[in-house]
Amino acid sequence: MDMQSNKNIPTLEDVAKAAGVSTATVSRCLNLPDRVAKATLDRVTKTVQDMGYTPNFGARAMAAKRTFTIGAIIPTMENSIFARGLQAFQEELNRRGYTLLVSSTGYKTDVEQEQIRALVSRGADALLLIGYERDPSIYAFLENRNVPVLIAWAFSEHQALTSIGFDNRRSMHRLAKHVIGLGHQNIAVISGVTKWNDRAQQRLDGIKDAVRDAGRDPAELPVIETSYGVQSGREALDSLMTADVRPTVIMCGNDVLAVGALRRAQDLGLRVPEDLSITGFDDIELAEIVTPRLTTVHVPHREMGRAAATELVNLVEKTSTGNSVELQALVELRESLGPPNPQL
Repeated sequence: MDMQSNKNIPTLEDVAKAAGVSTATVSRCLNLPDRVAKATLDRVTKTVQDMGYTPNFGARAMAAKRTFTIGAIIPTMENSIFARGLQAFQEELNRRGYTLLVSSTGYKTDVEQEQIRALVSRGADALLLIGYERDPSIYAFLENRNVPVLIAWAFSEHQALTSIGFDNRRSMHRLAKHVIGLGHQNIAVISGVTKWNDRAQQRLDGIKDAVRDAGRDPAELPVIETSYGVQSGREALDSLMTADVRPTVIMCGNDVLAVGALRRAQDLGLRVPEDLSITGFDDIELAEIVTPRLTTVHVPHREMGRAAATELVNLVEKTSTGNSVELQALVELRESLGPPNPQL
């Protein structure tokens, strides 16, 4: 019965015959639509829909010795830090005929290792990973299996791995330099956990660099490391504001922490930025929704996602041997940052 029903399933050849084109043209319409004349694309698309044709991606994968699947492993799906970049990443992969599989680790290194091995075992042609820092054995595992890997949300000229991202340290240094230039001396930091997170470590180091440049000892900088979350930002602010020397500005490792700190400061009756300035990093939509709007570092999420997808596909298709690109993450000055209040 199944064999009989299979005879009624339209094939690529059936579609080509009905549309009056070659099978190669049908294939291009399905996989590379931007390379086909609009009239031809419209005719083939209508024929595919009318006949109920479904491409046999299993046969395609066998012929090309690829699955046309790219894996992306991100630290979290609980907030929008990675959403905009991944959306652009998926859009570009889809345009190139690839499917995206996404998993998240909860910032746990052992979970990431399991997910990397699982995606490779399921035939992922390449992987997008966030940041550089992980056990060297994982990179050896990927190299031994000839699975290209690209690093995003980070960039370092000292790293050999292909990356499309930005310099977290230099970007945060720019913001911290501006903060100090406004006259702030009592700076405190709410950072993400730096262990196994090079982005968090680099952002913290960028603040310390600016403090050192100003002739002060960065070891005296009050720092709270915590998990990324609005509630974590609220709790960290409580701890910092009960210190003997209260900060005039709190620099946060990302916008989620900053929004938590901002809301808690307002709950305590503090005016932002008149009594306390607060800054973030990432420039997610939340940064513009809160009042006052958050001074932050703008990350080029969509540009990074598109460029990462293009380079990964080029690596898979061996039209590139690995081109790293540094994008610029720029300071976005808004109302949550002002000069320190001399009366406090």
